[in-house]
Amino acid sequence: MSEPAERVAVFCPACGVETVHEVLKSGGQSTVRCTDCGHTHKVTIETVEDVEKDVIVSQDGDSYRATVEAPPDEQIAVGEEFIVDTPEAIQQVRITSVELDGDRRVESAPVEDVETIWTRVVDNVAVNVTLHPKDGGRDETRSLKVHVPGDFEFTVGETREFGDEEFEVEGIQVRDDATGYRFDKFDHEGDSVFAKDVKRVYARDLTSSAWSAW
Repeated sequence: MSEPAERVAVFCPACGVETVHEVLKSGGQSTVRCTDCGHTHKVTIETVEDVEKDVIVSQDGDSYRATVEAPPDEQIAVGEEFIVDTPEAIQQVRITSVELDGDRRVESAPVEDVETIWTRVVDNVAVNVTLHPKDGGRDETRSLKVHVPGDFEFTVGETREFGDEEFEVEGIQVRDDATGYRFDKFDHEGDSVFAKDVKRVYARDLTSSAWSAW
């Protein structure tokens, strides 16, 4: 199957306005055809070179530096996700902070103004879980960390097992950089949050020997 022809918006001398054209032949003077009237003519198509920006990638307490290329006029914002390709791995990351010159942090900015893009890995994540005893007491709690895919869902009211650990989800706190949620904490049965959006899970411990004195 042939790939669709490249399309650009340029001025059509026959229509007298800017319209979408198919690129028939690329080059210094590209040959294009108007999709409205079919007129074929030559134009110079201006291209914008991508710029390279530093990216700080964080995962489970560790961080490393990478780079990404993007159009200079592209707007980026906290909460957006993209792929970082490094010699170590190809990972999906989410923007947690946009740093401009002079260590200024903003929620969004054009790529050309950005000094560093701060991110965290979201395709595989470590989720913090706070457990309280199954008898309902909250004076003694314990914590654990579970490693799951970013699109794994935690749902209030559901029981989850990870190795020897078993617990019932009672509440979920959402991360500050997560988008699409009405609240920052959920505790109604059936409420669910993707693992990559979870700051902490609160649960009732169902592990049989978890609260043994010995």
